[in-house]
Amino acid sequence: MGVFKFVHELKTNASPKRMFNALITDNHDVLPKVSPSIKSIETIEGDGGVGSVKQTNFSNGAYFKYMKNRLDFLDIENYMVKSTLVEGDALGDQLEKICYEMEFEDSKDGGCVIKITSEYHTKGNIVLKEDDIEAGKEHAMGLYKSCADYLIANPHVCA
Repeated sequence: MGVFKFVHELKTNASPKRMFNALITDNHDVLPKVSPSIKSIETIEGDGGVGSVKQTNFSNGAYFKYMKNRLDFLDIENYMVKSTLVEGDALGDQLEKICYEMEFEDSKDGGCVIKITSEYHTKGNIVLKEDDIEAGKEHAMGLYKSCADYLIANPHVCA
């Protein structure tokens, strides 16, 4: 098994608290409104805390059908989270899992800087293609930007 680690940052105009809530604690309410490809997000194991598993179901015609993420660490006060993509067609036949670590920090202008670390754990000796990683990263960054735009347009959401 190989492990490939990537670090990204994204700056948004929404506050860390609102972005954290929209992407993490209230994602089941917010993300289906933000992305037409997300049909629903539901907790299928646990109470929403550490150890819980959420399943994201994608709309018909979306690139993926579903994915399951396990919550490994949650610090609501400091806006930090760790999770693992443990199942779903996003893993394909090359990946065992993807581990994510996200920190939501204040930016100097009142917005948020999201620091994201992704670890891709491959099956066997598979080497990931840079294009595939870049496509996944671009999709995620697009979702985060859409989420920030939604929060700015709807100041009551996750306030």
